[in-house]
Amino acid sequence: TRSLTITSSDRPFEKAQGEKVTLPCTFVLSEEDNGPLDIEWVLIPADNQKQEEIIIMYSADRIYNVYYASVTGRMQFSSPDPGSGDGSLDILNLKSADTGMYQCKVKKAPGVQSQKIQLTVLVKPARTKCSIEGSQEIGKDVTLKCASQEGSPLLSYDWRRASGTQELPATSVLNKNTGELLLKNASRDYSGTYNCVASNRVGTDECSVELNVTPPINTAGIIAGAIIGTLLGLSILAFLIFCCCKKHRDKKYEKEVHHDIREDVPPPKSRSSTARSYIGSNRSSLGSMSPSNMEGYTKTPYSQVPSEDFERSPGQNPTFAPSKVAAPNLSRMGAVPVMIPAQSKDGSIV
Repeated sequence: TRSLTITSSDRPFEKAQGEKVTLPCTFVLSEEDNGPLDIEWVLIPADNQKQEEIIIMYSADRIYNVYYASVTGRMQFSSPDPGSGDGSLDILNLKSADTGMYQCKVKKAPGVQSQKIQLTVLVKPARTKCSIEGSQEIGKDVTLKCASQEGSPLLSYDWRRASGTQELPATSVLNKNTGELLLKNASRDYSGTYNCVASNRVGTDECSVELNVTPPINTAGIIAGAIIGTLLGLSILAFLIFCCCKKHRDKKYEKEVHHDIREDVPPPKSRSSTARSYIGSNRSSLGSMSPSNMEGYTKTPYSQVPSEDFERSPGQNPTFAPSKVAAPNLSRMGAVPVMIPAQSKDGSIV
């Protein structure tokens, strides 16, 4: 006896994220199948402890697609009339979460058939970045790195030069799983643009990097220059600090001298006071003398009273010549002897 039969293949599908996939489920009814037709798609969870989830269903000439909230609007029957023998399922805008085992069940009493299809949603490589690790000097080892920020495994990486024969240097070592390209004992010929291609089963992505191999840097000269520059900078800094300190001390000293009032120093004598003191001393001397000692005395004119210049330091005062007047008898006069200045021919005092 003949019965309901599913005619489509159960091969697995691999698709990229964002694409569309059609899971086939075609069937043929037999004459003995006279019951109501039901077509049901379910998602079998990877965990056996969880129950199957109904995605979409066709029953009694109606379509029900509100069972699986996360795929509502993205999953639909391929045929507008699934009862005609085509119950295939379309999934739009695939996501990585759509990966799983899907089962198509067709029922028409007394016939019942089902078919499972494995769907794998892969993510294309994306946001691939290239970089250089190591010193780009002649004779050094340089490593070119390549890595994709997105992409489903297994990712494979391949490097090639962007110009010339696109062949890699003879000393290069490539690791396709990690994306590292090691260039040993680099030379100037290694300079140029290198491209990296990251790929998996659903797509590719690229990036590029510029390699510039240069002669070694004179590190000894750089170090010596840095040391000399540092010492010179410290010397200039020390000189500036010294100048600032000296200027500060000078200002402080000038300020102290300017505002310092010394109480033990008498004020300077005026010209009139000097003259009065000198005349007074002469008068006192004259008053103490007797007529006997006045013979050699010559009265000093008031016009020749000494000025302030007369009051000089002991080392600068002129030495007075001994007076020609005989010394009076101290015991008889009872007065202190006084040295009387004499007048020279030109009128100056000696």
